[in-house]
Parts: sequence; structure tokens; C-alpha cells
Amino acid sequence: MANSALEVVGLILTLIGLIGTAASTGMPMWRVTAFIGENIIVFETRFEGLWMNCFRQANIRMQCKVYDSLLALPPDLQAARGLMCCALALGGLGLLISLLGLQCTSCIENNDRAKRLVLIIAGTMIIMACICVLIPVSWTGHVIIRDFYNPLLIDAQRRELGEALYIGWVASAFLFAGGCMFICCNLQSEDKVSERYVYSRTSDYMAYPPQPLQPQQLVLLPQQQPQFQPVLSRHPSTNYSYNSRYPSVHSGVAYL
Repeated sequence: MANSALEVVGLILTLIGLIGTAASTGMPMWRVTAFIGENIIVFETRFEGLWMNCFRQANIRMQCKVYDSLLALPPDLQAARGLMCCALALGGLGLLISLLGLQCTSCIENNDRAKRLVLIIAGTMIIMACICVLIPVSWTGHVIIRDFYNPLLIDAQRRELGEALYIGWVASAFLFAGGCMFICCNLQSEDKVSERYVYSRTSDYMAYPPQPLQPQQLVLLPQQQPQFQPVLSRHPSTNYSYNSRYPSVHSGVAYL
């Protein structure tokens, strides 16, 4: 029952992380204009995202333009596009696969080992999605901070961390927590005794622990002596030397 509750919690965390990843991928607020030094034009804000550039004037009107060429983008932006798309694919597949192995679902019946294996695979895919989110977000943040303190750049070329980066970091944390829950709840030692189930058409499944074998004491039975029984034969026997209380006919004739 505890594992089932943890699996539901992991599913919810993974879903929240996947929504945050999708939001971070689509938002243009990866790089924001920095208002420092002589850059006092605060009525116009520029946002740079993975897919478009946006300008907002006086917090009222926003205009966006999609990038014309992929090859003209910087390398970190190109890599961020691919990794974020991979993160969405891995997270979505991991979420769908985890639905098959949950204890509250009946997609896989009477096979707990297969359910555990499915959830471990789903957790691994979710953690891989977390890594794919964490790499471009952290890389872009590093580039922004490096350029911000670069003395060769003017103030108008410097950027600050946008909201999409913070959402990406939080989403990666949710994905990591969800994947770890799926994996840790289903890792069981091979030495642990598994429960056995008895199936009955008129009753529910019942679990019983295996009974230990008790040593039995060997009992020696007394052997009976073989008894000799007379054997009948068709051929007359000439041996009459046996003891008897009654005289035979031959002994009477010999006496006479």
C-alpha cells in the first residue's frame, strides 16, 4: 500500500515536471535585457528564446519574430533546442510507460516482477529527461553570466537570466524526484522472500508466507522373519523324514 501511494506521488511529480519542461521550451524568456549603466531605455524589453525573439513596449504590447535560420543561431541555442525536445519525448514516454506498471492499474496482471521492471524503465527514462533539461538550462545560464561579466561587451549586449531558466531548473528537480521514486520503490533484493498467491474463483487473492521445512526423524521398522510354506509338486517326493504326532500309513505298514 505504501509503494502504491509513492508511485502515485511520483506520477504527479513527473507530470508537473513535464508541464514545466514544456513551458520552459516554449517561453521566449531565456535571455532578458539587462538595465545597467547607461542603458536607461526601460520602456522596451527584449526577450530571447529558443524559437523566437520578442520585444515588449511599456509592459503593454509584445511583438515576437521567429528565427529565420537555424544555422545562424549560436551553438548553445541549437543544442538547447535538441535537448529540450529530447527531454519532452523521454518524459512523455516515461509517463505513459509508468501508467502500465502502477499497482492501481490492471494492465499487467499476476506478474509483480514485470510491473517492477516497467516502473524501473520508466523511472530511468524520466531521469534521462531530467538530465536533458538540466544541461541546456545550466549551459545557457553559464553563458549569460560569463557574458555579463565580460569587460569587452557593452552594456546593451549584456543579458540577464530569464524566467524560462528558473522554470527549467524547477522542472528538472520535479522530474528527478519522480524518477527516483519510481526506481527506489521497485528495487527489491533477490534474497527477499516474495509473497505467494493462491487463486480461487470464489474468493479474492490471499497471500501466505512459505512454511519452513521441519526435519523428520527416521524410524526403523522391525523386519519379519520369512515363513516357509509347503510347496505342492506334481512329482512324488521320496523324502518322508519329518516329525509328526500322528503316524503315517507307511510307518504303520512297517510296524506290522
